[in-house]
Amino acid sequence: MKFYLSSYKLGNKSQQLARLMPNNKRIGYIPNACDYTKVDTKRRAKTDRETVAQLRKLGLEVEILDLKKYFGKQDKLREKLDELGGVFIRGGNTFILRQAMKLSGFDIIFEQLRKRKNFVYAGYSAGICVLAPDLKSLQIVDDPTDKPYRQLKRTIWKGLEALDYMILPHYRSGHPESASIDKEVAYCKKNKIPYKTLRDGEVIIIE
Repeated sequence: MKFYLSSYKLGNKSQQLARLMPNNKRIGYIPNACDYTKVDTKRRAKTDRETVAQLRKLGLEVEILDLKKYFGKQDKLREKLDELGGVFIRGGNTFILRQAMKLSGFDIIFEQLRKRKNFVYAGYSAGICVLAPDLKSLQIVDDPTDKPYRQLKRTIWKGLEALDYMILPHYRSGHPESASIDKEVAYCKKNKIPYKTLRDGEVIIIE
């Protein structure tokens, strides 16, 4: 698996995302980090349209991959992911995204996908924060008590553990969450949690 990890939206290295993709240019756009119970649906839809359009400009075939449709259907989700060359996971609330990954079995399938050299995991904000070993430091910015899915009413603190550090996006970027990110940095330092900061526009690429 290859990783394209952006602080905000596609970042300033989008051509590198196109390069990382295998011959299979089909990419699943996962919107579930924005399944807030009180989400601004118009704003969410606008961001989704813009990001999908940007991905298509890169020559990628984008399809919406709503994990809610796969709750309790892990085998179906595995079949769908086997058809794709990658996923792009939007930002929002990391804890909600983690719930959706648990309910759909994405977290289990992810371990198998990591062995594929022809698969790209891409995303921004919550979509990259979820890769950390532990999500506790994120509760300063993301609400861990928002439970939009009736099937799961507990907070999952364990991340996907793909990285051995936490990525803190929107660092000193003029983003509405930037001030809170400074508090997350302080939390990580105090608790000796390994972390890396990303300013909006910056991207981490792992091949």
